[in-house]
Parts: sequence; structure tokens; C-alpha cells
Amino acid sequence: MVDVAESRELKERVVEINRVAKVVKGGRRFSFTALVVIGDEVDRVGVGYGKAREVPLAITKAVDDAKKNLFTVPKHGTTITHEVLGAFDAARVFLRPASEGTGVIAGGGVRAVLELGGIRDVLAKSLGTTNPINMARATVDGLRQLRRPEDVARMRGKRISEILMPPRSASKADPPTEPVAAAVPAEEPAPAAPEEADATPAAAPADEPVAAAPEDEDGAA
Repeated sequence: MVDVAESRELKERVVEINRVAKVVKGGRRFSFTALVVIGDEVDRVGVGYGKAREVPLAITKAVDDAKKNLFTVPKHGTTITHEVLGAFDAARVFLRPASEGTGVIAGGGVRAVLELGGIRDVLAKSLGTTNPINMARATVDGLRQLRRPEDVARMRGKRISEILMPPRSASKADPPTEPVAAAVPAEEPAPAAPEEADATPAAAPADEPVAAAPEDEDGAA
């Protein structure tokens, strides 16, 4: 049974053709180098480099080399799964996912690799040299570092939902906040205690004369 991915037609794009010279005893010998990117514009892409005395032969060699380096690009819809920084020699290429409709914000060999890899929305930035060969290989390095959520979940022994949105436990989440007490109606002021004067008998007014005790008749006699 033929694999569907392998049955797709591969498209090729020549990124750069350069003339090089080799100095020998009798003079200089000129030849041509070709940097070619091939892909099915779905999820497979490869980069190849060829060198020959003629341009068509150099391109053919580059295509054969690219077919040996084909790999599958993990994607999320039309963009990549996460941010990544690819590096090759002095080249650094930073790739960031983009929302649908953004397009491929890249240039040169980086754009060719991303488009033939089936990526339609992505942001790319070159942070190092502008050598087309190194930039293309740095982009390939970044795409090879991408991981799908299901692959990460399988390696960690977890569910995909835990990888995409980890549960917020009380110990690892934000510090617990104190529970908000229910609103208690304001208490009315307690009635004032009765005055002590009410409990003790009132003293006789000073103005009123105190009645004298009746004298004993025996004492008076």
C-alpha cells in the first residue's frame, strides 16, 4: 500500500545559484552551486545543495540531496505549534506562530522552506547572518525542533488536556485568598443601662425637715 504522504507531488524551488571557482595549476575552473527546497506544500519539506560544472546538473544534484533530507513538519492548523529558535553556524532564525490570515512573514530561503512545508501563517525573524544557505538550514533546524501536543503528552505520560491547559491546583496556583465573610448587618447600639439611682432609694431632700423621734413619756416625767 502506497503512503498518501509519499504519493503527493513534490514541488521544487531554487533559492540560489552561485558560481564558484577552483584555482588549479592551469588556471581557474568554474562551476555552479544550487540551493534547492522541495516540498508537497502540506507537511513535508527538505533542503538540498548541489554542485556541478553546469547549472541544470547542479539543480538535479540539489533535488536528489533534498529528497534524502525530507521530514514532516508538525503544524497546528495553518501555523506552527509553538515558538522555536533554529540555529546553523552563524545563522539564527526565530519562528513564532501567527493567527490565521497573517501570511508568511519571511523572506529568501526561509520563506521557501516555510511555504513548501505547508505553513501559511507564521512570523519569522533572522537574528544572525544573512547567508541563504545557513538561513535555510537554520529554518530546517527550527522546524525539526517542533513537537505536537500529543507527542509531548505521550512522553510525559499525561493527557493532552493537561499539556495544553495544566490544572490550577491550590498549591501551585496563585496564593489562596482569605474567604470573604458574609455581610453582617450593623448592630444597633445597646440601650443604656438604667441608672444606679433607680436601684438605690433616693436620698431625702436637704430642704425637708427631718421629723424628730417622739420622746418617751417615762423619760419626760
